[in-house]
Amino acid sequence: MTAARVVDGRYRLTEKIGHGGMGQVWAGHDQRLDRRVAVKLLRTDLLGPEDTTRSRADELRRRFLRESRISAALDHPGLVTVFDAGADGAELYLVMQRVPGVSLADLLAEDGPLTVDRAAAAAAQICSALAAVHAVPVVHRDLKPSNVMVRPDGRTVLLDLGIATALDPDATRLTLTGTPIGSPAYMAPEQALAAGVDPRSDLYALGCLLHEMLTGDAPFTAPTALGVLRRHVDEPPPPLRELRPEVPAALERLVLDLLAKQPADRPADAQQVYASLLPLLPAPTAGPQPPYGALPDPARPYRHPHQPQPARTAAPAPLRVRLPAPAPAGDPAAADHAPVLMAAVPAAAGPPHTPEPNRTPEPARAPEPAEDLTAACARLSDLVAARRHTEVIGLAARLLPRAAAELGEGAPLLHTVRTIYARTLLEEGRAQDALAEYRLLASATAAERGPYDPAALDHRYRAAGCLERLGRSAEALAEYRALTAALPPDSDQALEVRERTGRLLTSAGDHDAAWHTLLELLLDTERRRGPHHADVRRLRALLDRIGALRTATPLPGATPSAPAAGTPPSGTSRPDPRLFGQAGPPPTPVPGNPYATGG
Repeated sequence: MTAARVVDGRYRLTEKIGHGGMGQVWAGHDQRLDRRVAVKLLRTDLLGPEDTTRSRADELRRRFLRESRISAALDHPGLVTVFDAGADGAELYLVMQRVPGVSLADLLAEDGPLTVDRAAAAAAQICSALAAVHAVPVVHRDLKPSNVMVRPDGRTVLLDLGIATALDPDATRLTLTGTPIGSPAYMAPEQALAAGVDPRSDLYALGCLLHEMLTGDAPFTAPTALGVLRRHVDEPPPPLRELRPEVPAALERLVLDLLAKQPADRPADAQQVYASLLPLLPAPTAGPQPPYGALPDPARPYRHPHQPQPARTAAPAPLRVRLPAPAPAGDPAAADHAPVLMAAVPAAAGPPHTPEPNRTPEPARAPEPAEDLTAACARLSDLVAARRHTEVIGLAARLLPRAAAELGEGAPLLHTVRTIYARTLLEEGRAQDALAEYRLLASATAAERGPYDPAALDHRYRAAGCLERLGRSAEALAEYRALTAALPPDSDQALEVRERTGRLLTSAGDHDAAWHTLLELLLDTERRRGPHHADVRRLRALLDRIGALRTATPLPGATPSAPAAGTPPSGTSRPDPRLFGQAGPPPTPVPGNPYATGG
C-alpha cells in the first residue's frame, strides 16, 4: 500500500481540491485532533530559474507568512478559520477549516440565475464578510463565484485571501508590482490598469457577482482576457432590468453604482451596500426550519436566523421503486412489475450492458505502480481542469480499483474519483457506462447516509437522465416519479424532476397527463419565482405546444375551449382541486466545487 503524504508529521493529505495564485489546496485529515482540514501548500513551481535567489525565496516566504497572519487575525463566520501554518521541508503550508457545501459558481451552474431574494441574501452575507476584511484593512482582490462557498445551511463563506493586499506600506512592498492580480471577469477598472486598489475595488467585484447571480452571466464577456479587461475599463454595464424585468429598480440602481468606473462613484463601503440590500432580504419565519434541500439556499439564514438545525430523524424505510421492463411489442400497457429496492442494489433490472455503437473501447494500459495514489489523484484533477476527457476516463478507470484496494470501498477519495468518472463518461456521450457508475454511487451513498440523503437522490437523478438518453423512457419516468415523492417538494431539483416527467409524458404521447403535470408545475413555479421569471415563460410556451395536441382547460387568459370551471376534462378521473375547484383567494406568495480557491 502506498502511504499518503503527511505534512509536518500531522496533516495527512487525501486529495487535491483546488489551486490558486499562491499554491495548491488539498483535502486533509488532522491526525492529532481527528478532524477534516484543508491544507494549502506554496507551489514550488512559482520559483523559476531566474527567481531562485535567496532574497526572492525569502520574499515569497514573507508573503505567505503575511497571508497566514492576516487570515488568522480575522474572526468572522463568513471567513475561513485558520488553524495552523508552518514549513514542511522546502514547502510552506497553511491549515484551514474545510468548509462543507458548494461554491457559488457550482450553485449558479446547477441552479441557473438566482431569485432576487437569494441573490440579495448571498450578496448581503458577502458584504458582512468584506466589512470584516476591510476593517483590517485588507483588500481581497479576487472576489469571484468560485471563491465563495455556500454551506448546506445557506451561510456563505469567503475563501482565499491569498492575493490580498494589506493597506500599509510594509505589506504593500511585498506584493508583485506592475501586474494586475485577480480574475478578469470580476476585476475593477483600476485593478485592470494596475493602479492602486482599495476596498471599493472589492465592491466592484461584488457588483459583477450580483449581476451574474441575477442574470446567469458576468456583466462583461469577450473571447480573450484582454478583451474582458478593456470592456471593464471602457464600456458601461448593461442595465439589469433590460435582461430580467422583474428585478427591482432599487437593486438595478445598486448594481450600476457598484459597477461605476471611478471608485469615488461607488458606494462608500460594504456597510452602505448592506444597508441598500436590507429591504430586499426575506423576513424571518415563525415555523421551524425545513430539511435541507439538494442545493443550499443563501436566503435560509435570514428566514430562520439562529434557529436549530433541522432534526435528524431516523431514516425512513428504503423507497421501493417499480422499474418497468420493456413492454411487449404492441402492448402499450406494461404489466405490474416486482418492486426494486433502489437503496440496496447497485443496478435496477434492465438489459445487460453492451458497448454503445461506434464506440471504440478504451485500450488497456499497464498499471502504474510507481505513481503515488495521491499524486495520481492530483494529476486527475489537473486533467479535469484541462477538460482532457479521454485521459480523465482512462486514468479514473485505473484509479478506481487502486483506491478501493488501498483505502476501502467507503473512502471519500474513491467516491470523488467515481463521481468524476461518471460525469466525464456522460459528457462524452457514454450514457450506458455512466448509468452503471451513478447507480453504484447512489447505492453506496444511500447505504452510508440513508436513501433520502441529498447526494444519494442527486445520483439517482443523474442515473434517470442516463436512462432517458438511452431511450429507456419507461424506466426513466418511473424513477423521476419516485424522485418527486422523495425530494423536498419546494426544492429546485424537485421542480426540475417534475418538468422532466412532463416532457417524457409528452414524448410518450400522453398529452393529458403531461399537460396537467406541467400546469401544476407552472403554478408552483410562478408562486415561488414570480410571473415574469424565465422558467415561468418557458413552461407557458411548453404548455401552449402541448395544448395544441389535446382538448383541455386553457391557460388563464386564453380563449376557453373546455368545460366550465368545476368540471374536469373528459378522461380525467382525479381532477386537481386547484384547477377545477371553486375560485378562491390566490395563494400567499413566497417572499421573494468541492472546496476551491482562487486561480
